[in-house]
Amino acid sequence: MLYTILGIVAALLALLVIFIAFRPSEYTVTRTGKMQAPPAQVFEQVNDFRKWTAWSPWENIDPNLQRTHSGAAQGVGAKYHWVGDKNVGEGEMTITESRPSDLIRIKLEFIKPFASICDTLFTFQPEGDQTVMTWKMEGKHSFMPKAMCLFMNMDKMLGDQFEKGLANMKGLVEGKAA
Repeated sequence: MLYTILGIVAALLALLVIFIAFRPSEYTVTRTGKMQAPPAQVFEQVNDFRKWTAWSPWENIDPNLQRTHSGAAQGVGAKYHWVGDKNVGEGEMTITESRPSDLIRIKLEFIKPFASICDTLFTFQPEGDQTVMTWKMEGKHSFMPKAMCLFMNMDKMLGDQFEKGLANMKGLVEGKAA
């Protein structure tokens, strides 16, 4: 009887591992916001990591967040390393492409709690006297994050933060409190 139960438990665990292993590894999260400001004004807030404290939704989660800036002051080569509590972890961002008032591409490397690398893209499109800013992140999950995504919605979790960041950006560039 005990061997039967252990066999069933082992078989169920094996099925779960196989199910997780075959889940898609790739993910994409995209959000867009419209703000009453020229693309150049919005662009400069993203192109300089030192300005992120004014609008990034992750900047205020850990009041003891440690930040280090290196490389270029802004644009290609600018780096931002952070170390925070369990809610923000540790990682680094590097601007790999920067086209004024058009787009910024960032290599986003998470170190803790799970190592991963994501491609993050910000685009700035003029629309009359407004700017449409799109924030997009693409990456791949390893086994453990894929398992965690059985119980949490990555698009909702990150998307909600992107929406907060876009609202903060809108308030900042429009001169209103967000």
